[in-house]
Amino acid sequence: MSHFLWIEDFDNSPKATASNVLGSLFDDSYFSEDKRQLRKNLKQYGVFIELSFQDGLSFIRQQLHKIDYVILDINLPAISEGDSINDAVLKLLTDFQAYQKQADEKEDEQLLTEKCKELREIAGFYLYTELVVELGFPKDHILFCSNHGEEVKSIKEAFESAKIALPPIYEKANPKVQQWVKTRYENPYSHLRRGIIEARQYLKTQKLRFNDFIKDSEKQVNPADMQDYLGVLENFLPLREPSDKAGLYKLFIRTLVHEWEAADFIKGEAWIMKCTRNWITHNSTLFNALDEAMVAYLFMINMRLMFSFDESVQPYEKMLLNLFAKEDLLDTDAFKNQNKNKLIPFKTPYLNLREIVSKENDIIDTKNKQKSTENKKKISFIKDAIYFNEIANNLQQSESDRRNDKKLFIKVLYQMLFLNLSIPRITIGKGKTLEITFKDFDYAEKPYLFELARHIYNRSFLL
Repeated sequence: MSHFLWIEDFDNSPKATASNVLGSLFDDSYFSEDKRQLRKNLKQYGVFIELSFQDGLSFIRQQLHKIDYVILDINLPAISEGDSINDAVLKLLTDFQAYQKQADEKEDEQLLTEKCKELREIAGFYLYTELVVELGFPKDHILFCSNHGEEVKSIKEAFESAKIALPPIYEKANPKVQQWVKTRYENPYSHLRRGIIEARQYLKTQKLRFNDFIKDSEKQVNPADMQDYLGVLENFLPLREPSDKAGLYKLFIRTLVHEWEAADFIKGEAWIMKCTRNWITHNSTLFNALDEAMVAYLFMINMRLMFSFDESVQPYEKMLLNLFAKEDLLDTDAFKNQNKNKLIPFKTPYLNLREIVSKENDIIDTKNKQKSTENKKKISFIKDAIYFNEIANNLQQSESDRRNDKKLFIKVLYQMLFLNLSIPRITIGKGKTLEITFKDFDYAEKPYLFELARHIYNRSFLL
């Protein structure tokens, strides 16, 4: 989910107003007539509410990094009831229509009250210019709402005076408002970006684990370097969605996995990152069309390997897992049943990949016979292997055309989560036939792994 800042005084019914604006996201049980309770209810779902110009301005100047989109009311009180004016707003009022020059004509308190009333009508204009002009916040990430037509004249004049184009202003009950909010709340790019930012806030306090995968002490990383690495990832995706986000995602993954060059003690899920690092280095076209779910998957795996922390699903992981569509995941009870009764179809992708290699070697054999008659250099056969990641890596390092199959190798990276935990065993059975069995692995032992596995289940075995 994306995060919103909504600056609204709720002069009328808070519940009805919230329903008009956020009704496409939440049902009425999330809304309250009590403004404070409403703020509390919605904050946990990424909607930050401020009730006055002063509070909104303070949030914008101090906490803008927490949000992706802004909903602005036009008409706002200067301060919330019971609050005193802070220095930032007092300075603005001092400059507002030459307040200081008139101070000798009226009592300061009376004049201040008058200026607060005048500010109210165009408070949204000041917040908008603070966001767009002063801080460079994207205009298309801001929605103006107003239920009072008489307010529009004042704010139009303010924009015209400043020679700034007036953005569209909608009544809160306009269906376009809910559509705007829903589209942006569920925007996959913003959703991914927010999950990565939230991850940094959590991971910066966690213990480093990555050096467990590096034997050479001279190549090991120190905590300060890892904090710099997290900072780069946190700031990698810009607030405004780029036109070529697929290209940006490839660069992000290249940066994400760069550290794995030094890793030389690889096991389990770490093979996912090691293979990704090797493949994107030597055949980056494989990663030309990543979607947000795949980026989130690699990011979550990577962070679990680089840091040691609680095995429960963390808030940022829940946020990133929501990028997987319903058709991607297996129901909780269904996956429990698959796991408990050993019904996960490990053998299918394993044998499919071996069959691809076998067919490619047949093609290579045919080509080599032709090359032999022409005295040309022969193509090397794809090496055989037992482990799934080795089979995939051997195919990727070959001269086969299948090494450029994006769909195949993206699916293989999902399948690795299963096949590098439940590794194959090849034994000789009755009649001296080879039999393949897979090591039992209980995903329920680690809640985060259970959730990750069920979210990628269909991408791994069905889609």
